[in-house]
Amino acid sequence: MNQHINDMKRRALHNADAAYYVLDYLAHSFPVQLYEPFTDSEGNLSSRPVMRDGQPVECREAARRRDALIEKLASLPPVPGALDQIVQRFGTDLVAEVTGRSRRIVRKGDGPSARLVVENRAGSANLAETAAFMDDQKRILIFSDAGGTGRSYHADLGAKNQRLRVHYLLEPGWKADAAIQGLGRTNRTNQAQPPLFRPVATDVKAEKRFLSTIARRLDTLGAITRGQRQTGGQGLFRPEDNLESPYARDALRQLYRRLYRGDVAGCSLEAFEDATGLSLTDGNGLKDDLPPITTFLNRLLALTIDMQAVLFSAFEELLDQRIEGAIAAGVYDLGLETLRAESFRVTDARVIYTHPGSGAETQLLTIAEKRRNMPTSLADALDWLDDPKARLLVNSRSGRAAVQVPATSLMLDDGTIEPRLRLIRPTEASTVPAKIMDDTHWLEADRVAFAAAWTTELAAVPEFSESTMHIVAGLLLPIWKQLPQDETRVYRLQTDDGQRIIGRRVSPAWVAATLAADAPKLTAAEVHALVLEGKIVVRLIEGLELHRSRVMGVNRIELSGFTETQKDRLKADGFFSEIIAWKLRLFCPTDLSGVPICGSLLARFPILALEPRHG
Repeated sequence: MNQHINDMKRRALHNADAAYYVLDYLAHSFPVQLYEPFTDSEGNLSSRPVMRDGQPVECREAARRRDALIEKLASLPPVPGALDQIVQRFGTDLVAEVTGRSRRIVRKGDGPSARLVVENRAGSANLAETAAFMDDQKRILIFSDAGGTGRSYHADLGAKNQRLRVHYLLEPGWKADAAIQGLGRTNRTNQAQPPLFRPVATDVKAEKRFLSTIARRLDTLGAITRGQRQTGGQGLFRPEDNLESPYARDALRQLYRRLYRGDVAGCSLEAFEDATGLSLTDGNGLKDDLPPITTFLNRLLALTIDMQAVLFSAFEELLDQRIEGAIAAGVYDLGLETLRAESFRVTDARVIYTHPGSGAETQLLTIAEKRRNMPTSLADALDWLDDPKARLLVNSRSGRAAVQVPATSLMLDDGTIEPRLRLIRPTEASTVPAKIMDDTHWLEADRVAFAAAWTTELAAVPEFSESTMHIVAGLLLPIWKQLPQDETRVYRLQTDDGQRIIGRRVSPAWVAATLAADAPKLTAAEVHALVLEGKIVVRLIEGLELHRSRVMGVNRIELSGFTETQKDRLKADGFFSEIIAWKLRLFCPTDLSGVPICGSLLARFPILALEPRHG
């Protein structure tokens, strides 16, 4: 039988290394020792191995089961590794392999005549494959630790292949340093564009623990080497990839509270404490000193797959809520963010502060921005119907189209959960509370009506959109407190003529208040956007005031101070009226159709003053 096992192991070695290791493990480690019961001197029943002539006796039943298991495994088709699957799927004409392997299994031929053959590789194969990828002869590159040392695969400005690199990180392993070094191969200086990092994980939720370590190390690396809040990966990881961020720690504490209240479906407090060995309670209830995030993530690795899925899903939901809430409130820290567009042109530059000691200047730059519109196609919109909860909507008043899909719920300050929905539009997407949909004009529509409305909107979308932004650049620290405190992000951009600008973005309202009559004139689109964002209150002549109001949970642009004689003309311009609490109120549409209406209003009633909105 041993000779039979050895023959099967040799055949498995030719098929797949993994099969060989499993069969070798079974052949030498499967328990086949025969044991017999005995009673010791104290009357305790125990067991001991059976020996004959000083040699252990083998259990025939255990040996039979071992041999049967080996035969079953040896009869299964081999499963190739990820590296072989990629090479065999796309072919050596498209895949450049830089791994240092001297032999590999490749697919020859197509269709039924295809066969797998062993291919020998020369020692210089790594150099040739790297050159083929950088010269754009091969579109796909695979590299490992063995083949990636000392080489660069970024979109070098001196290389022919300057395509966007989408870097898939497979099997990051335990050492974050090695993974970070590999990520650095595709993200270097003198590159046309940075890569997109895509960490790959299985459905074993605790595996994301390793990806989180890499994301956290990149954050730390960026803070140390650059002296700024920008991550070492330049924001190429998503916020939720770092499971050790302040948002993740807050989400974990919320998870502990939900476990204590019994609000986590599929896992009780007792089951959690038994499975993880963590204690969350004491004699007074929930502990003040709860286990930290690192301990929680490490304990997840020891749980069953099902329990990992339950706990990690609940944790991820809370983390998403925390991050979305911070972004919606405008307090999420993105660090140094790079702005990208088709064109940036500095149209005006003026000095607003000069340091008396050094002579360093602070400049207010007016920049014309041109962006290519990337509307969602009708086919992409209909793809959302793969979700059984998706609905096609058409607004009965404006005729606009939208796709309604589920969105993550939001936990309010009082601990209640607010269900929300996401409305996908041709050029934007917004998340709204589910309860307000009954009070809107959105109605469910069939495919024909939806397609007609969506296509009409797409036809009206221009190829490019142009806008104006204001950046305060140069010396910032002396005037930092004078800048708007509601948005403290720092932005970076490069103009068409190669000028690199780093500074704070400020609103036209701040510019108008700072420079008074010399400030750039606000356009109707800027007034419409700033009022809707709740940043300014626009006071017009004849006592009119344009400001943001919240009605039934929705932000609206309201015009107040109008008279009875002005009402009909304003409604003819596009304002719509509602009677709320027995009072007539006028509102401007909040979508793009409200911009020309706002323009007509400003043409007849010029701006008297712009005031920052508080509260």
